[in-house]
Amino acid sequence: MTETADDLSAPLGRDKPRRKRRLRLPFTAMQLLAVLLGLFLVTFAGFAIFNKDPLGGEPMTRLAIREPNAADKAGDDKPAAAGHGQDSKQESKQETKDAPKQAGEQKTVTMIDGSTGMRHDVVIGGDAAGKSETAAASAPPPVMAGIDPKLLEKSRYGMIPAVSGDLKPFNVYAADADRAKAAKMPVVAILIGGLGVGAAKTTDAIMRLPAAVTLAFTPYGSDPGKLAERARAQRHEIFLQIPMEPYDFPDNDPGPQTLLTSLSADQNMDRLYWHLSRMQGYAGLTNFMGARFIATEPAMQPIIREAAKRGLGFFDDGSSPRSIAPQAAGSQAMPFGKGDIAIDAVPTPAEIDRALTKLEAAARERGVAVGTASALPVSIERIGAWTKTLGDRGILLVPLTTAMLKSKSS
Repeated sequence: MTETADDLSAPLGRDKPRRKRRLRLPFTAMQLLAVLLGLFLVTFAGFAIFNKDPLGGEPMTRLAIREPNAADKAGDDKPAAAGHGQDSKQESKQETKDAPKQAGEQKTVTMIDGSTGMRHDVVIGGDAAGKSETAAASAPPPVMAGIDPKLLEKSRYGMIPAVSGDLKPFNVYAADADRAKAAKMPVVAILIGGLGVGAAKTTDAIMRLPAAVTLAFTPYGSDPGKLAERARAQRHEIFLQIPMEPYDFPDNDPGPQTLLTSLSADQNMDRLYWHLSRMQGYAGLTNFMGARFIATEPAMQPIIREAAKRGLGFFDDGSSPRSIAPQAAGSQAMPFGKGDIAIDAVPTPAEIDRALTKLEAAARERGVAVGTASALPVSIERIGAWTKTLGDRGILLVPLTTAMLKSKSS
């Protein structure tokens, strides 16, 4: 009733006031934000999938190569090196160095493989157009001073030992020794291994030990050839240590390019050539670890044959009682030696002195004995002191090659 009375009493021409309606959106602000975020993620994913630049986000340098002028074309008909690497499956980044300041100067571009990190220098311009060389980090070491070039052979990794007529590396690079005197009295030889990695300890061994002590270098280190050259300058003879598989490999890993029983003979030979190319001037090879490899005849025989073919000797450090190296070397009639005592198996002064005493006794008993040690400061100090009075006790210190030859003749 009230509502009807109000309608009848209301003035004519005037409507009843109505409530204003608010505009409502079919979604909330949070829903809108979620949609926008989703669109952004879809756009980003599409860009990442369909963008064809595999090095996107990595720094790149674009290099403009000057077109040769008429004078250049007249004097040089060689193809330009701008297309170097077009057949490569890997994309490369480029960085420049030594940019030319004048027309006709050479420009060196370092090509860096984006996936492997390998570096190659490409010389552009001048007479060297189109030629490339491996960067210093991966280049084979230069031939050392005092090396007979006739005793070298080129391999894919660099120069490796070879025989030339009657000349063999074992004889040419053996250290000088009084072999007539060595034939008449007990002799000892000492091989210090693990050199070439760590310039300080290697230099310490080179300078503090007598020249008659033989030094064995691993193929690793930034420049083992330079340290080996210094050792030869101090009249030490040198051997090259070849990393071989131990029984607990890979928990105990000798290093890159280790010879493995699981590889084929060709694969191990390729790795051997890499090791042989790391330096020159060594008289023979010796195992670096390798208790399993040196005891496995199918794996070890090809290595011994190759060493004999290249005029090298082989020294077994004596760490593997199951080694087949003596029989393999005997079948090749090559110089061979085996370690008798590990001098610093327990690296304390007292134990090292005790081992050296045993080495003397073995030399008196058999006429020749060989000890092995590492380049620990305590080992170098005790061995150096021991050798100073060795001659007074009627025993001659000789290079390893002399001991090997005496063992073969006795």
